[in-house]
Amino acid sequence: MIERRPFDRLGAADHGWLNAKHHFSFAEYYDPQRMGWGAMRVWNDDTIAPQTGFPPHSHRDMEIITYVRRGAITHEDNLGNRGRTLAGDVQVMSAGTGIRHSEYNLEPDTTQIFQIWIMPDHQGEPPTWGAKPFPRADRTGRFVALASGMEGDAEALPIRANARVLGVSLKAGESAEYDFGSERLGYLVPASGRVEVNGLTLEARDGAAISGESRVRVTALEDAELVLVDSAP
Repeated sequence: MIERRPFDRLGAADHGWLNAKHHFSFAEYYDPQRMGWGAMRVWNDDTIAPQTGFPPHSHRDMEIITYVRRGAITHEDNLGNRGRTLAGDVQVMSAGTGIRHSEYNLEPDTTQIFQIWIMPDHQGEPPTWGAKPFPRADRTGRFVALASGMEGDAEALPIRANARVLGVSLKAGESAEYDFGSERLGYLVPASGRVEVNGLTLEARDGAAISGESRVRVTALEDAELVLVDSAP
């Protein structure tokens, strides 16, 4: 089963400097039918104005994955980490026992990100942060693990959850397939481009909640870039 969640029907919040769309309940947006998906708790589609961002704030016991779609995001935390993550690249913050951080768009233009929160399998671990480039050319026509707590994903940024965040870039007419394990859940969003997923059409930034599917086949109807999360139920 694949349920399309149209972009224009997602939860929304416009703070001036931040225009956010929420695939799941978040902050002042509440939908009891969309409290998460498997281990996923949050998928926010954030547009951040230049020279603005999230001031220092705290998290704990959450795996927070940031996929930069456009522009760049600059991270700083109380562990002494500081880094600038560019479009197409990924950062992971394992909040663990607690971390305080800021995320700013210090660029001259708008930054757009997907922010994905996944519940960790275990609590009480020390906090960590890391970032890594993932050139779009390296994932043309195939799903590539970007962040993962699953065996065999040595090249992905580590997370502390039985989950995997993947990316793929497709030219118009190209297809890519992904095989799910038994009883896994998936959530897929085209960052750009119009696609078909097992025959269901998705517009850019629509969500697709996937369950009971052993395989998904994504075909690009136009040049597209996609992010997929494979999660335990």
